[in-house]
Amino acid sequence: MASTIEPPVDRSGPDAVDLDLPEESKMTKLASASVLATALEWFDFLIYSTASALVFGHIFFPSLDGALGTIASFGTLAVGFIARPVGGIIAGALGDRFGRKGPLVASMVIMGLATASIGMLPGYDTIGIWAPILLITARLIQGLGVGAQWGGATLLLTEHSPIKRRGFYGSLVQLGTVAGIIIGNAFFLCILLFVDEEAFIAWGWRVPFLSGLLLVAVGIFVQMKIEETPVFKSMQAKAQAATAGKEMPKVSLLGAVRRYWRQILQAAGAFFVVNGTFYVMISGMLSYGTANVGLSQTTMIMIVCLAVATQIFTIPYFGAWSDRHGRRKIFLVGTVLMAVWAFPFFWLVDTGNPVLVGLSLIVGLTLHAMMFGPQAALFAEMFPADVRYFGASLGFQLASVFAGGLAPMIMVSLIEFTGTSASVSAYIIVMAIITFIAVYTIKERFQANLHETTRDIEEREASEAAGVEHV
Repeated sequence: MASTIEPPVDRSGPDAVDLDLPEESKMTKLASASVLATALEWFDFLIYSTASALVFGHIFFPSLDGALGTIASFGTLAVGFIARPVGGIIAGALGDRFGRKGPLVASMVIMGLATASIGMLPGYDTIGIWAPILLITARLIQGLGVGAQWGGATLLLTEHSPIKRRGFYGSLVQLGTVAGIIIGNAFFLCILLFVDEEAFIAWGWRVPFLSGLLLVAVGIFVQMKIEETPVFKSMQAKAQAATAGKEMPKVSLLGAVRRYWRQILQAAGAFFVVNGTFYVMISGMLSYGTANVGLSQTTMIMIVCLAVATQIFTIPYFGAWSDRHGRRKIFLVGTVLMAVWAFPFFWLVDTGNPVLVGLSLIVGLTLHAMMFGPQAALFAEMFPADVRYFGASLGFQLASVFAGGLAPMIMVSLIEFTGTSASVSAYIIVMAIITFIAVYTIKERFQANLHETTRDIEEREASEAAGVEHV
């Protein structure tokens, strides 16, 4: 199916919404707040993946040795991903009815409190089976929080941004994810450098989790300082005018799924290889590099940090590139190249040479950025304003369950079962095929009018149909 790139909607005329470009200083403020919030949110969520690879097996599953303990630890990592679609559904319903900002702030508070509670949990040696049970409970709450966060942060920027820079500003949300990973791994690295292994297992790993309380303060700042998006304001004004000043009508989630199920599945499929390879490279690789390749924990963390740091430049670059060339084309190229790189990636890692391991990760994460950078704008343009938070969040979070959350556990299991990294390369290729099919079937709405609601689209389609019949 060929790509259909629609021209920007004509916004002239008496009924046009006010789409004056925001001041650069305002966008800088919004971008800074969004990146900071996203960085801290994902710092809280992703330090769990690092701890799962390095220490949780010892603390919460001491009776399971070697790979079994690591698999069990990564299993609790996956639990958080199971809760993410629920968080996305709840936040999407609230965000499409009451505004984008409220669910975003709530997600920060929930995440901060859940993360801090993990830092205070006693281990299995202290409270027995209750230790992993409480860990799983806290991880579920983390999943609810991060499931609500992405849609709010994405729409905060894409719905404020100038139309011709939507890809660039949307990519900054993804940049927050990268910043969270770098800060999290750097935090663990500093602790490992300054305390011995015994102290790290006893208390050192808890320090990054206790810092999660910072996210609560950031949530309060965002609530006080950031405006609601102009897209939601105009949607609210139109709805109130149509209902004689009453509140926004309730969003029918079942109706949204019935009408936009294809777009939701396409969004989920598009994120499949993006999310799966991300967790293979930043989490699964920490375990693989130490247990299978023979590198030290500090060496692997440093390599992952340096490789991820390159995305500070590549993610916004490809986001801006999508503003000139469209989102879909760049996404498809990144998907194909990721599949091609799947085997060479592990060939380099298996050498055990730190330079070659770093090179493999840098190339892999650059290809990842080709998809991750344009993704926020692509998803925002796929859905009308009144179901955008719900549709984009649900698609994003569904993929996180079946790709991201399970990827490190699947990676360790495949290597344990087959004895070769080639099985993980094949797994990456399968995910890439799913993503290619999903993105190839998307009808791209490049630089679409984000103010359009479902009703606006129905009226426009009816008018177009009537015009065809008249001709």
